[in-house]
Amino acid sequence: MAKSHILIVEDEPEIAEILRDYLVKDGYYVSLLDNGDEAFSFIKKEKPVLILLDLMIPGMNGKTLCREIRKFSNVPILMITAKVNEIDRIVGLELGADDYICKPFSPREVVARVKAVLRRVAPDRQDQVLTGGLFRLNRDTHQVFVNDHELILTPSEFEILSVMLANPSRVFSRNSLIEQVQGYSYEGYERTIDFHIKNLRKKIYKYLPMKKIIQSAYGYGYKMVL
Repeated sequence: MAKSHILIVEDEPEIAEILRDYLVKDGYYVSLLDNGDEAFSFIKKEKPVLILLDLMIPGMNGKTLCREIRKFSNVPILMITAKVNEIDRIVGLELGADDYICKPFSPREVVARVKAVLRRVAPDRQDQVLTGGLFRLNRDTHQVFVNDHELILTPSEFEILSVMLANPSRVFSRNSLIEQVQGYSYEGYERTIDFHIKNLRKKIYKYLPMKKIIQSAYGYGYKMVL
């Protein structure tokens, strides 16, 4: 059985090599690159299953690379960023990153987060197709159609929509969405959910401009109204 191929784009060799060693020990095949321009060509050709992407890299920076990747791929992207750069994390999520990892970090935590992301994008043969209102979601192909138009979603956006479509009108707290979508919880992720919801709303609005499908339960979370 072929090993899952993970790409690390990081220009600090010590960090890149530590992450690689931990991931290889856990059974993954890992490539290392330290330049955004090289990474862009590599991703198009090799199609890794997940990318760990540092924001501050030579050549095409992490934010630009993330935006360019999202033009042709929904591969999961975990941004690596310094804890102080809150604005970078926000911008990264708005550009389509699925998650972020703050330096300094535990390599074991990174491996756990990688596993959680790959588990949720793996096909699950039960209840593959969900429908509701003008939505049709296929968990096997990771496709979503609204009013016969395909929504191009990141893995995190797809999982949030999947959970909410399976439970229409249910009010989800941010923490419950974190647990069901990510499979783990950590400090600061509530704000990440807000940005994924913001991106989802924009994409749905393009095809359903007269409906507010994902509504806020102020001070608590969100619900889907079909």
